[in-house]
Amino acid sequence: MAEITVGDILRDRDWRLELAVLAGEEGLGNPVRIPRIQKPGLALAGYTDQVRRYRVQIVGATEMAYLGTLAPEQRDASVRNVFGLGVACFVVTKGLDVAPVFVEEANRTRTPLLRTPLRSSVFIERVSELLEERLAPSTRIHGVLVDVMEVGILLMGPSGIGKSECAMDLVLKGHRLVADDVVHVRLLPPFRLIGRGEGLIRYHTEIRGVGILNIRDLFGITAIRDEKDVELAIDLAPWESGQPHERLGLDERTYSILGVEIPHLRIPVGPGRNIASVIELAARNHLLKRMGNHSAMRLAEQLKAALQENAK
Repeated sequence: MAEITVGDILRDRDWRLELAVLAGEEGLGNPVRIPRIQKPGLALAGYTDQVRRYRVQIVGATEMAYLGTLAPEQRDASVRNVFGLGVACFVVTKGLDVAPVFVEEANRTRTPLLRTPLRSSVFIERVSELLEERLAPSTRIHGVLVDVMEVGILLMGPSGIGKSECAMDLVLKGHRLVADDVVHVRLLPPFRLIGRGEGLIRYHTEIRGVGILNIRDLFGITAIRDEKDVELAIDLAPWESGQPHERLGLDERTYSILGVEIPHLRIPVGPGRNIASVIELAARNHLLKRMGNHSAMRLAEQLKAALQENAK
């Protein structure tokens, strides 16, 4: 199961959460495993059955206003009860002040108590998107991901078939490299597959006989992308005589990644074939299909109509 820690959320700068630690710093390693946040209003009122341990708990103006209606003894008992549930963390929004009991219980239970100046609605939107991204189902695929005319194409095939060389040809034609060798793919709602490179090897490719190359340094920032939707899978396979290969393009194959089916082509590699140009054509054809223009099916329909007319 995917998880991040409260400390990871605290250290994030991309989503501008503007968090600060008030207490419970020893619990920054607590895991967060559920992307949906929770507001503990009912829990503060005594109903704790639906509180989920691995969620971020948001304490906003409504919760604070409710606690303000209670006698100090009742308020402190309510806060102690909620902190005793062992949740990941509490975030106080709108820069609100907290009663001393919050700090005491956060330190006692080692539950991080964080605060942000953002309004609850703004913070919830930002942290939810962060969690959706970081906790998304993911997988790693051996292959190359390239952006060809805004189509994210995943090149697969056996080692040594020429995936990296093909990607280099595409870069020389003005297209962009996203990842080589290992493609990290995440599933974002509802059915988006987002691919990117892995850590230190991002922007690098290996060309046998030359070595490891940094595409960003060689060709500039316009030759790379940090990430791209994976829309088309292409298997590069050795050309073998006698093996059936698609000739008409009527056979619609798919390839499953994290339960999402995407179009899948199998392209034979042989002497004299310009694979980069073939992949460019595949990208253009994919764009046409996406617009509802299926060349092979349209030709098949025209041939069928012509045969029927001749039969008459």
